[in-house]
Amino acid sequence: MRLPALVATFLLMALPPALGQALPYHVDPSARDIVPNLAPVPAIRFLTTADFPPFNYRDDKGELIGFNVDLARGLCITLKLSCTIQAWPWEQAAKALADNQGDALIAGLALTPENGAQFDFSSIYLALPGRFVERLGGAPFDPARLEGKTVGVRKGSTHAEFIRRYLPKVTLGEFPTEVDALDALRNNRVDAYFGDAMRASFWLNDHTDCCDFVGAPYFRPDLFGEGLAVALPPGHDAVRHAIDYGLVQLKQSGLLDEIYLRWFPVSYY
Repeated sequence: MRLPALVATFLLMALPPALGQALPYHVDPSARDIVPNLAPVPAIRFLTTADFPPFNYRDDKGELIGFNVDLARGLCITLKLSCTIQAWPWEQAAKALADNQGDALIAGLALTPENGAQFDFSSIYLALPGRFVERLGGAPFDPARLEGKTVGVRKGSTHAEFIRRYLPKVTLGEFPTEVDALDALRNNRVDAYFGDAMRASFWLNDHTDCCDFVGAPYFRPDLFGEGLAVALPPGHDAVRHAIDYGLVQLKQSGLLDEIYLRWFPVSYY
């Protein structure tokens, strides 16, 4: 399975980074000193898909673009390796990797036990936290003050389950989609929103005069998933080590942050 498709209305153009935005940091700082042997990895054949915006998709000229595409290219430049990036239909991509049609799949393949039995994975390069959103101008955020109030969520989501589990005195306002729940917040029909921070960041980009993230991001792999990582055929340790090292170098150089803010101008961390 793949992560759910995003809403279609997101910002496609790169924007200047916002000062003070929190940025992803999922690498082990000590790993920068572990330089892998790249001799067995003269090149990396990346596989992806073309239907998963803003991670990997085709623009109106047919060019393959997206966060994952830029990340793959950044890894290749950093590692000084020759690389190719080939798009496959989603339903064929994992099989193509298993059949040695490529060396690595960077397309949002979920880190499930089933996929873990079939593939190895790189380090996580992007997690998917849950976050609260409130209208601007409110009191300093404290989850405890939500007791007795209504929080908008997508019906049936793991974020709704999070509220039920940890804030049982909160009333849930359940909506068909995240956008519906966020619109309810904007229109004062709920007191706050809780849900997938990445989807909320795109909505916030178009509603900067209304609302903003409040509080800290909640990383709960058991509810919200482990995050995004590169899938590899089992035993391809040289390529996996090279990618892990490349991710550390991209973070240390600041290029990973540049790629992140290019595609997520409202940081959801």
